[in-house]
Amino acid sequence: MLDTHDTTTDLSGIATSLGRERIGGWNRTLVGFLSHAAATGPDLNAVITAAPDFALGHAIKGFACLLLGRSEMVQIARDAHVDALAALQRAPATARERAFVAALGDWVQGWPGRAAQRLQAELDRAPQDALAMKLIQAIWFVLGRPDLMRQSIEGALPAFADHAARGYALGCHAFTLEETGEYARAEAIGREGVELCPPDAWGLHAVAHVCDMTGRARDGLDWLSGREASWTHCNNFRFHVWWHRALMHLDLGQYDAALDFYDRDIRADRTDDYRDISNAASLLSRLELEGVNVGHRWDELADLSERRAEDGCLAFADLHYMLALMGGGRDEAAARLIGRMAAARAGTGEAQEIIAHPGLTAAQGLQAFAAGDHGTAFAHLSAAQRDLPRIGGSHAQRDIFVRLTIEAALRSGRLEAAESLLADRQALRAGASDGYAERRRTLIAAARQAAQPGA
Repeated sequence: MLDTHDTTTDLSGIATSLGRERIGGWNRTLVGFLSHAAATGPDLNAVITAAPDFALGHAIKGFACLLLGRSEMVQIARDAHVDALAALQRAPATARERAFVAALGDWVQGWPGRAAQRLQAELDRAPQDALAMKLIQAIWFVLGRPDLMRQSIEGALPAFADHAARGYALGCHAFTLEETGEYARAEAIGREGVELCPPDAWGLHAVAHVCDMTGRARDGLDWLSGREASWTHCNNFRFHVWWHRALMHLDLGQYDAALDFYDRDIRADRTDDYRDISNAASLLSRLELEGVNVGHRWDELADLSERRAEDGCLAFADLHYMLALMGGGRDEAAARLIGRMAAARAGTGEAQEIIAHPGLTAAQGLQAFAAGDHGTAFAHLSAAQRDLPRIGGSHAQRDIFVRLTIEAALRSGRLEAAESLLADRQALRAGASDGYAERRRTLIAAARQAAQPGA
């Protein structure tokens, strides 16, 4: 039985097994986690150092490592789980803290969905739990389940009416609304959340997503411009917000501006974090589809991705490594990556199931596209389209694979298929068109005109 004299509550009013002298550092960690702050890791490490028997601290370290999607971090997460279990043996813990440790155990065994479900049970019991709320969002995002993200936050939202983290909860809600197609509500709630909590880069970027999905690049630039303070405090998530800004310039045909953001901000730190590589590789791919010469920018991405070819953590990461390898002409490494993906088996964990399909199918399409075999590329990429949301990420992030499918259709002479894909893409955007779609429709019209007798 936990001694209540040694118990205090966190910023959500949730009882913890930390003493009162440690709660300030823990709350800083929680706010950092909610806001994607660069200081979150050091703050968490300080808590663990000061309170090595705090099992929840070890568990959150493990979750943070798994969310990085890197093979070497999996062992660190396993070690964190062992440390958390040992802490449970040494010191009292709340039932909630034990549930977080058990959820980490689910994920290190390969089942993040089970971890999210276990955490959801805790959130159902205490819907004001900001830590559980945000962590559930993160897990379902990786697994491509915006429906469950939305269901979770909407169930908890009433408990955040007077919560210190209300702005962050609204940002999460806005993003799930955007990803499930309720763009007007998403924008309104996202703006409300940022007004309430300016450091919430997630909510800020939810509004940027709405602008992307509704073909309003200029509105998106107006929204982001002048709000840089909302993401400069962030970890590498700040690169992703700069990526959104570059996409808006790309949509407007302002390719030099997009490249400038790439060089100055998106690749300011040349990390091998898969999320940073995905920002960079997908932007370069989009630029090349518009006929822009990106120079030697592929080389450093290909170098990093070649070293990640055997990683095997997430299909989303693999497909962006594949983009970089193809862009850099690393055919041997790409073949190695394909071979490793082909060895993934269903039943060995959710990530491996997704790598097996649609991951492998899409990767084979990318390989064929780079080889100039656009018919085969279209066959594979179109076969992956329906299940592609399973790789995780957002509509905006996965759009590069939709664009490549459309491009494969165009280059293999499948004009009707390209038109159909463009129509599906526009329907997802509530009927809105954008610069990319208009440019492709112009290409289709020109191809049809050229095919006319006597043309």
